[in-house]
Amino acid sequence: MRIGLLADLHANREATEACVDALRDAGCARLVFLGDLVGYGADPAWVVDFVRGEVGSGAVAVLGNHDAAAVGGVGGGTMHAQTEAAIAWTSRQLDDGQHAFLAALPLRVREDDRLYVHANAWAPEGWAYVGTALSAARSLAATDARLTFCGHVHEPALYHAQQATAHHFAPTPGVPIPVSGTRRWLAIPGSCGQPRDHNPAAACAWFDVDTASLAFLRVPYDHERAAAKIRAAGLPTAFADRLLAGT
Repeated sequence: MRIGLLADLHANREATEACVDALRDAGCARLVFLGDLVGYGADPAWVVDFVRGEVGSGAVAVLGNHDAAAVGGVGGGTMHAQTEAAIAWTSRQLDDGQHAFLAALPLRVREDDRLYVHANAWAPEGWAYVGTALSAARSLAATDARLTFCGHVHEPALYHAQQATAHHFAPTPGVPIPVSGTRRWLAIPGSCGQPRDHNPAAACAWFDVDTASLAFLRVPYDHERAAAKIRAAGLPTAFADRLLAGT
């Protein structure tokens, strides 16, 4: 069975549809959403409804900091003024049922030897980033799960550890990586809805349970349309510019 992994959708309908199509074409039978369904983008209601429908069909979704902020929770630290404006706008677009769905999302989900979490395993509610080998090692030390899948960082990354030391591995899109054996792994698929590695293509990944292999994907999509919708909604233009540049 292959599991499709999507993080940081950020209310980007076009990117979400493109990634889901690519993952299903790759044979994914289930989807896992690693948080931040909303924020920044122009289609929060559509994305929440889509993910809610998938969860009803067996998908997994966890809470992200933008999701928490949109329903009045703690989004982690002080957000920039533009981000706060987008969160306020997002909250107004969601109905009571959509608010309730986001508010009920768990911070983490354990499934067999896998942990799904938005930020990290040591304090998921604090929203600290896993952006270095040191923070990856800290996250891996906080769980006995062999595989951790998380989001929050908008760039694809893979870390592996033996004992207390973690090492970074730069994945090549489309090339399966064996993640079996004695090592423990932390994988960040990258952002579906707002990539920040100077590549505007949406990011996602799949994990094959039977072969213990993982592949990172980059999926071109109509980012110009998604950016135009951000501008048309009156959201900060910087969020539209980011989609065009992948930054």
